[in-house]
Amino acid sequence: MRARTAVVCSVLDQAVSALTNIAVLVLVARHSEAATFAVFATAYVVFSVLLGAFGAYVGQELVLHRGEPETLGRACRGAAAFTATASTVLGALLAGGAALASSDAAVYGALGLVLPITLTQDTLRYCFSVLRTPHLALLTDLVRLGAALPLLAVQPNGASAARTTLAWGLSALPALLLALILLRPHVRGARTDLRRYVARGHLGRRFLVEFGVGNATSQLAVLALGLFATPLAVGALRGATTLFGPLNVAFNAATGFGPPLLTRHTAPRRAALAAGCALAAVAAGWAAVLYALPTRYGRQLLGDTWESAAKVLPATGAQYAAMAFGVCGLLALRVLAPRTTLPVQLVFSPVSAGLLLAGYAWAGVAGAAWGLCVGSVLKGAAAWWRAARRPESKAAVSAAAATAPGAVS
Repeated sequence: MRARTAVVCSVLDQAVSALTNIAVLVLVARHSEAATFAVFATAYVVFSVLLGAFGAYVGQELVLHRGEPETLGRACRGAAAFTATASTVLGALLAGGAALASSDAAVYGALGLVLPITLTQDTLRYCFSVLRTPHLALLTDLVRLGAALPLLAVQPNGASAARTTLAWGLSALPALLLALILLRPHVRGARTDLRRYVARGHLGRRFLVEFGVGNATSQLAVLALGLFATPLAVGALRGATTLFGPLNVAFNAATGFGPPLLTRHTAPRRAALAAGCALAAVAAGWAAVLYALPTRYGRQLLGDTWESAAKVLPATGAQYAAMAFGVCGLLALRVLAPRTTLPVQLVFSPVSAGLLLAGYAWAGVAGAAWGLCVGSVLKGAAAWWRAARRPESKAAVSAAAATAPGAVS
């Protein structure tokens, strides 16, 4: 597959995955009582955290593999087997804990039953990425979307959160079976190696810490802002960020599926810089469109939150343009020297949170938004400064990979 086609398929796959998540919440909200939806949404947050954790520990490490088809097939087989095993253990713990708890915890028992299906299906998307067949990941996600929507739509009004969770989880089963069938020719005869996932030096541990630091820091910063700021300030930032959801899809696609594409280029750093410029231009254009949006259309999107969110759109647009360069800088650094991305996250994620709070203290909600922007600029600059100091020849990239024992082939 040509690189341009692979990029399009990767972005579309991430978009379909995001659309599935949004459609699930919308359908459940329409067919459930408020209390039932709140219980389902809480369980869905737990699933989202586990999904991100497995994506970091297994998926982001997997896409850094390179080598012959036999080597990649062995890596994919191990990733699928580890995810299925670990998610089954976690699911059993959730189901067992729910059986001992109150009736309201039945939703976690249902989540535990479907956890191996949903998490393994997501890991197989990364397998197709490292095998340079992202169109197969797109196909399986389309199957999942096509199965989830009608199955959730036919659920009766007032259905319990546990039943809804089971229906949602089982809707991923056709996509999982199709993915296993499509993956089989690539892993036939390959040895299953689970030991490398618990071996010392496994890169997934570093990526898992990055995921935890990045997500925990941003959530704690928002919570801290809510302690001494008005709800309007928090709502404005959340509303503005929601409007840039399409950019988040592109960023997730770059992080999860970009490394196999960069390894095709003789100059991966230049390719990452070009991608950063393109994404930054898209972010700036999207911000301009939102800023020029008439108020009546803005209210249809965010309701009464639109007026406060519109005031921070310039800052949020600048932040996302900076994030585009930062994401692609971290992507280049992950390909050139995968062990050097963690310090950037450990240092600059707290810095961004501090700038958010300092900005609010200085100039209110607009200052908070510009504080986030400055934080993104600093993180992106640090990532590119580190990436610029790394050689980008194939020999150097292979040498960098060799410093990660048991992680990158």
